[in-house]
Amino acid sequence: MRKLYVSILFSLFSLIMFGQEDLMDLLNKDSKPEISYATATFKSTRIMNGHSIEKMPPGQLDFRISHRFGRVNSGAYEFFGLDQANIHFGLEYGIMKWLMIGIGRGTYEKTFDGFAKFTLLRQSSGGRSMPVSLSLFSSAALKSVRWADPTRTNYFSSRLSYVGQVLIARKISQGLSLQITPSYVHRNLVATEIDPNDLFAIGAGGRLKLTKRISLNAEYYYIGNPKKYMSQQVYDPLSVGFDIETGGHVFQLIFTNSLAMIEKGFIGETTGNWLKGDIHFGFNISRVFTLKH
Repeated sequence: MRKLYVSILFSLFSLIMFGQEDLMDLLNKDSKPEISYATATFKSTRIMNGHSIEKMPPGQLDFRISHRFGRVNSGAYEFFGLDQANIHFGLEYGIMKWLMIGIGRGTYEKTFDGFAKFTLLRQSSGGRSMPVSLSLFSSAALKSVRWADPTRTNYFSSRLSYVGQVLIARKISQGLSLQITPSYVHRNLVATEIDPNDLFAIGAGGRLKLTKRISLNAEYYYIGNPKKYMSQQVYDPLSVGFDIETGGHVFQLIFTNSLAMIEKGFIGETTGNWLKGDIHFGFNISRVFTLKH
């Protein structure tokens, strides 16, 4: 009799265990794998001069100071460019996870600028696979420099320029990120009749992590418009430098042939030639403040 009870109990225990395994199998089949999103593709909202795929999180304000000195080949009298300065101040704010806006003011042509950056796709794996991150960038700039000839009829609209970009980036590994940036620039007023109002360019940039807090960055924009149809000699902007993370801010050291620090300026208005030493040393410094949790 005791053997019969033991056999019945053993059978019931086996049925319960098998039932639990079957239930877990069903639950595992029904549950979807978690989606893992790529983070920190770049450490700043800028690769060098141009925007990266990154945005400010909601409720966070980024106060940015960008500085470009004169050309290194200007000689000892100009202290190799350090006697000259071009500055841009910016305030940039994250409104939602997919939207960031910013305003700024620079000494280059005394320009005011504003922009918006929208996220459309995020690089992910797991439950949903997306090979790249994709954002749209749109900006407008207003030159406030005095008119060269105030006696003629000058229009306010002639001060305006517009930029549209598609930012496509991929975090290849923990140490390497790449981005391509098709770009369009429209200038309402140009210097001469042979200068194009519309410019088309494609940018390429990357970040290579060197240490836990330092990375090597590079950025290049190829301008598609034929240079011979421009009234002055312009060059494709090329920038190389370093990202240095220090506490609550990212410090960027930059060497570039472009004096301007917004897209309207460095795409199509870069007159420096790297091969002739027309290089500007500069930096970007970013300080983040949390305004809303």
